Amino acid sequence: MENLVLLRPEIQEYIIEKTGHDGTKLALSKNPFPEIDFKILLNQITARSKSSSKLPTWFECKNCIYPSKISVEQTSSEITAQYKSELVFGNSLIDLSGGFGVDDYFFSKKMKQVVHCEIDAELSSIVNHNFKQLQRNNIQCVVGDSNQTLVNLNQKFDWIYVDPSRRNENKGKVFMLKDCSPNVPDLQEIYFQYSNNILVKTAPLLDITAGLSELKNVKKIHIVAVENEVKELLWELQKDYNDSIFINTVNFNKSKREIFEFHWDWDCNYKLGLPKKYLYEPNSAILKSGGFKEVAAQFDIEKLHLHSHLYTSDKLLEFPGRIFEINSIFSFSKKEMILNLENKKMNITIRNFPDTVENIRKKWKIKDGGSHYCFFTTDLNNNKIVLICTKINNP
Repeated sequence: MENLVLLRPEIQEYIIEKTGHDGTKLALSKNPFPEIDFKILLNQITARSKSSSKLPTWFECKNCIYPSKISVEQTSSEITAQYKSELVFGNSLIDLSGGFGVDDYFFSKKMKQVVHCEIDAELSSIVNHNFKQLQRNNIQCVVGDSNQTLVNLNQKFDWIYVDPSRRNENKGKVFMLKDCSPNVPDLQEIYFQYSNNILVKTAPLLDITAGLSELKNVKKIHIVAVENEVKELLWELQKDYNDSIFINTVNFNKSKREIFEFHWDWDCNYKLGLPKKYLYEPNSAILKSGGFKEVAAQFDIEKLHLHSHLYTSDKLLEFPGRIFEINSIFSFSKKEMILNLENKKMNITIRNFPDTVENIRKKWKIKDGGSHYCFFTTDLNNNKIVLICTKINNP
């Protein structure tokens, strides 16, 4: 591995000392180790800085080497990797798109055998080195095309894991799985020759309905968010499975997991209602799932409008999202806006409303922030209304 020089004690001390420093300013300083390309050294500092909260295990490990900062930015966080490891079972797993190996580190704590496939030989070498530093001795790193690796190993695995990447970065943000590499929809039947269970990770931008139109034998879809930001979609595929699809949403907050589950194709009864004492806003994982009717049905709360994904009740409930106490309600009109909001300080949210936060702030001179939350939405009678609320903690 070309980067072994980075393991020299004095260089490691320098990387640790400069972790967290401004990379732009460091680039203007003198290279203390002329025998190393300063860009390589700066990349180690930047990548290690990024790993401090996202990858604490690597951050705390001595003599770990980092690939490009882009690889660190794109890799799974330890929180999401740990969650993925809870989904698999058995003794063996092969990762067809290994990358920096964060997922495989956690898979290896659950499985006796993990195979890390990576087409980039230098990245594979770095990952193999790091696994040794992390004392994960049951992970085999294989360089080359993952499909060929499956053929060469000719082994039945308990799980295949794949995180397909974009083929062409110039394409739009919304993409189909067939536009990724490897092309999972085309290769799915081949994968099932080597395992009965496939776990596919996709970016949160992928539309669930579009994914279901491409993938066969989908058993479960996991929507994973961290601090109310959706990070990834996980698709569990099981050979010959053709039953109901289960949706599992999870949002990792600092203190707990917010979990909400439902069946994708089950119809449910729910109620619409006018605003009551409390207002509920689902977390981002639920909003991504589209399970809006299911939220109302399972929690026995009323939806403000078919397309207004806000809910209300007179009784305070524990809820996977934000909870507010409604202080006042008024119709959206010039008179009411001048009276209640003009020149005020307010946190603003738009739900099923024909304007933007930016336009509302500009027109009515509303400053951002403060302790009050203002929701612009539409009620069940199609009236445009404004709710001024106080945020409360989940019970």
